[in-house]
Amino acid sequence: MAQNEETSERFWGSFHGPNMGYIEEQYELYKEDRDAVDPSLIELFDKHGAPDWTKSAQSPSRTAVSEPVSPTTDIKKLTSAMRLVEAIRRFGHLEADIYPVGHDGRSTDMVDPDTYGLSEEDLRNIPANLLWEKAPESVNDGFEVIQELKKLYSGTITFEYDHVNSDDERAWLLNYIESGKYHAASSAENKKSLLERMAQVEGFEEFLQKTFVGQKRFSIEGLESMIPMLDRVVNNSIDDKIEHIMMGMAHRGRLSVLAHVLGKPFDKIFSEFHHSPDKELIPSEGSSGINSGWTGDVKYHFGATKDVQEGNGTSTRITLANNPSHLEFVNPVAEGFARAGQDYRFQKGYPGQDFNKALPVLIHGDASFIGEGVVAETLNFKGLAGYQIGGTLHIIANNLLGYTTNQEEGRSTHYASDLAKGFEIPIVHVNADDPVACVVAMKMAFEYRQKFHKDFLIDLVGYRRYGHNEMDEPRATQPYLYHEIDNHPTAANVFAERLQKEGVVEEGELKNLKNQTESNLREIYENMKEDDSAEAEIKSMPQALTNGLDRFETAVPLETLKRLNKDLQSRPEGFTVFRKLKRILSRRDHVLEEGNKADWGAGEALTYASILNDGIPIRLTGQDTERGTFAHRHLVLHDAETGETYCPMHGLEGVDVSFDIRNSPLSEAGVLGFEYGYSVQAPSTLVIWEAQFGDFANAAQVIFDQFISAARAKWGDKSNMVMLLPHGYEGQGPEHSSARLERFLQLAAENNWIVANVTSSAQFFHLIRRQAAMRGKEEARPLILMSPKSLLRNQRVASSPEEFSEGKFEPLRQQPNLKVSKKHAKRLLIGSGKVMVDIEDAIENSNEKFEWLRVLRLEQIYPFPKKQLEKELKELPNLKEIVWVQEEPQNMGSWDFVDDYLRDLLTEDQTLRYIGRPHRASPAVGEPNVDKAEQQQIIEQAINPSEGGDFSE
Repeated sequence: MAQNEETSERFWGSFHGPNMGYIEEQYELYKEDRDAVDPSLIELFDKHGAPDWTKSAQSPSRTAVSEPVSPTTDIKKLTSAMRLVEAIRRFGHLEADIYPVGHDGRSTDMVDPDTYGLSEEDLRNIPANLLWEKAPESVNDGFEVIQELKKLYSGTITFEYDHVNSDDERAWLLNYIESGKYHAASSAENKKSLLERMAQVEGFEEFLQKTFVGQKRFSIEGLESMIPMLDRVVNNSIDDKIEHIMMGMAHRGRLSVLAHVLGKPFDKIFSEFHHSPDKELIPSEGSSGINSGWTGDVKYHFGATKDVQEGNGTSTRITLANNPSHLEFVNPVAEGFARAGQDYRFQKGYPGQDFNKALPVLIHGDASFIGEGVVAETLNFKGLAGYQIGGTLHIIANNLLGYTTNQEEGRSTHYASDLAKGFEIPIVHVNADDPVACVVAMKMAFEYRQKFHKDFLIDLVGYRRYGHNEMDEPRATQPYLYHEIDNHPTAANVFAERLQKEGVVEEGELKNLKNQTESNLREIYENMKEDDSAEAEIKSMPQALTNGLDRFETAVPLETLKRLNKDLQSRPEGFTVFRKLKRILSRRDHVLEEGNKADWGAGEALTYASILNDGIPIRLTGQDTERGTFAHRHLVLHDAETGETYCPMHGLEGVDVSFDIRNSPLSEAGVLGFEYGYSVQAPSTLVIWEAQFGDFANAAQVIFDQFISAARAKWGDKSNMVMLLPHGYEGQGPEHSSARLERFLQLAAENNWIVANVTSSAQFFHLIRRQAAMRGKEEARPLILMSPKSLLRNQRVASSPEEFSEGKFEPLRQQPNLKVSKKHAKRLLIGSGKVMVDIEDAIENSNEKFEWLRVLRLEQIYPFPKKQLEKELKELPNLKEIVWVQEEPQNMGSWDFVDDYLRDLLTEDQTLRYIGRPHRASPAVGEPNVDKAEQQQIIEQAINPSEGGDFSE
């Protein structure tokens, strides 16, 4: 139902008794002659159409038509008053007291009675229940209705929910607000506890400010109420037996969240302020540490975990994701954490999901929430089957500034939160100086999430007391705002003064609480060890990462593979496969018989089936992944008559783990971040993400740069995920040729991941099975795989049954179909990927014997198989040159990476040469014929004996 239709229903539902009959008569007159009706009613009917009750078979007002309209309920005044009530609900937030500082004075006349021609006397003459059906007994007339509703909608907490299209949700929200449920008075003891918490947070930040002068910390000051809000989330989660709270946040307030919510030891935090002028700080004995990698990171990037256990044995684990300076990019990562925590993967078919097992909480910056596109990508997950997590609690840590950029320069919307309206997410704006209202807002958000399993957003409006990072001077760019901040008392002081007026605490209570906090922190600080050497500890990567990967056995008995293949070809009774597709899939029936070969699609299916058969769950996602961009996979079949779907992987006998295959939304950064988070949280699952075309991965560059490539070295986060990036030059132009292989090689170091470009279905089989075998082990690391496009159907990449049931992955592979003459070889031609298959084809169709040529395929580019290549070179006594061949431009692809490795292996009488496209700005030409000519030229140069001398004897 359209939103304006729902609004009209609510409006007409406000009329009762004789007014319904009068309105009905006026509407009939309006239809005959609109000029005969009062202008206020014309506007009413133009906007809302026919009265809702006239659409039913029997009008409920007919019996009341003859009743006179009381002067006290003059219909013009009544309708105007109703419009005012509706306006307060919709626009009351525009006059709300949600700005501790920096309010620009904007207001609206939308909630002013004068706008509707209403005086106090007019409103006094209208009974309360005509305007507000569930008005409290203490509210007697229309004037008191307006005053009470303004308190509800225009105080230190206010609401926007008219954009929510669900009747049930909107009714729940309205009732929650207008019943006064959220406005219920907090007990004196709760208020005292809240003041104590605010004092702890403020005291901690002030201690850091005094002790570590000028050090970056991105303090929470101005938004201190965030901590008791998160306390509420933790307490409610324990009560509801939620097992995991998965949090993601940027820098603002992070140290306070780590200290107060996740229990990171204060001395550990102090020790991370390494540049303290008086001493190098070492945590005291018994201080629990936080896991990190060997290179580490700055203190406000680290995450942490904490288990909170109640006396009844109920336990909730809080996880704060590690996060780089790329702000909102942690959002999908934390969402992936949550989905992994909710999924039960040890069952056949798709995983089972329990929303109550994990609750995601995301804390955003006001400038980044509206400015960073990954936010919208992540919000879009909320209703998608493969990505939904039953609702996320969002907090915008709104400090009114983006570094030095004012709001009017940073967004086109009124609020930073307005993006959420497009996703029908309810929004609460709350003044950070009112911790009671802040906690109430979180209580409402939590209850909504639990009831409707949908997102909820709280715009926590505060300020930042210092510059962006405590090292810059904000008064240079925001002098007026910071003059106001300088003269504004802290949130704890504002709250303490309020409690004094209420008689809850005595004067000086806050000072006593902060003195106690100062004393506790000072004692911890003074008892820390001093390291006179002032030399930072140098860590190294785990030894397991330096070991080879040969120990993993990946072969599968042929009989097992045949059984799995048979299961893959079976269909549910009555399931009708599309006729053309049925013919294609039937070719896989006998691929494992003697003399046959399995192409890429068949080999891939066997790969996943065998991994599932080993008891390892798989999650495979990407744009069009169910079918495959190039129509090779077909792992989700659609019944040609009913449209119902069936996944062949779900029909494997004896398999009791999930195969979770999903088409993703058109997203790279968001989806890849989600899958990375899933892989970190579920290390026993093989997580695979496939790009539609490999170069689309560059839209997720931040996730590759900051998380996948470096997370283990920086933070200790371990991932074993696989990224399939279609790559190869087939004349499809700049955007559909290169997966930007060079970028992944540039990031390759410390055995942080594997970069491969394989050229047979069996090589893929063994490589992915090796990846699955590494799950949860110290050797685990991500895999970047240049996957094929045209090669998917090229029989040269098809493999015999024995290649699957014997052997293992070969990082350095012999060129097939080439007779090897090691004694006569003068040139070693080495390359990677599709170009090597093209060379194989050219050699086979040539009359040349090629005894002078030795050809190797580099299937695993990183870690580079230096020892294997060195061994090969020793077997070539007459080698004169090593030639690297590639189809990518010289400044792209693998050349700049392999150059040093190859050069190190040369002897004095050998040379190294490059064959491929020249340096270029664009990865490929746009004209297919030109691309074909270039490719042919590369191949001819690579196998032409005259290039580099006459090798004939």
